[in-house]
Amino acid sequence: MTPTPTPTLVARDWAEIQERMLVPLYETVYDRLGVGPGDRLLGLDCGAGLALLLAEGRGAAATGVEADPERRALARERLLDVLPAAPGPGGRPYDVLFAFAPSRAALAAALPSLRSGAAVVLAGWGPAERCTVPSVPGGGPAPQDLEALVSAAGLRPDGSGRVFCPFGYADADSAVRGLLSTGLYGSAGDTGQVEKELAEALHPYERSDGSVWLPNILRYVLARVP
Repeated sequence: MTPTPTPTLVARDWAEIQERMLVPLYETVYDRLGVGPGDRLLGLDCGAGLALLLAEGRGAAATGVEADPERRALARERLLDVLPAAPGPGGRPYDVLFAFAPSRAALAAALPSLRSGAAVVLAGWGPAERCTVPSVPGGGPAPQDLEALVSAAGLRPDGSGRVFCPFGYADADSAVRGLLSTGLYGSAGDTGQVEKELAEALHPYERSDGSVWLPNILRYVLARVP
């Protein structure tokens, strides 16, 4: 039997600091779709599973896909059903798929597990001028052409929206740890140097009480499986 991995500090920073910042996005999408009892939701790259918990809190049955074993272990600590890869066809189909900044390959792998008419929600960063999460050399948020993903996947467009998703932190240290846990800065080189650059970039967003406030607009597109 393969031992369960021990989550690293970075994975726990995601679960304990950063993941909750996306709650307004999850709730807006679930409200729009009317997610509730009888629905089956599949969450791609679900991290520690907060989006799944919120769906289950509405009465839906939720399954996640998370390739990172440490985040998957945290999701399973929450007693969530999380798989290392998309389930594919053959089982009971899903009614909703939710994904933040998915790759074309990950989306294609998940689509066969959805029923005809299922809702597919692809979310990502809004316009750069409406997002205050800082970039540093080699890393930072980048808008994604969600409509192109919908088109390439052969899905039927069914609307879009924007959500105000502020990132608020108790102090600069929490902000740096939370932002590093997103993976946005994973290719930025030496971790110590990235931490220093992030801390400097956050100075304009520090408040008098030491907290950090980063207003952001995230966007999503809604599509349907033919």
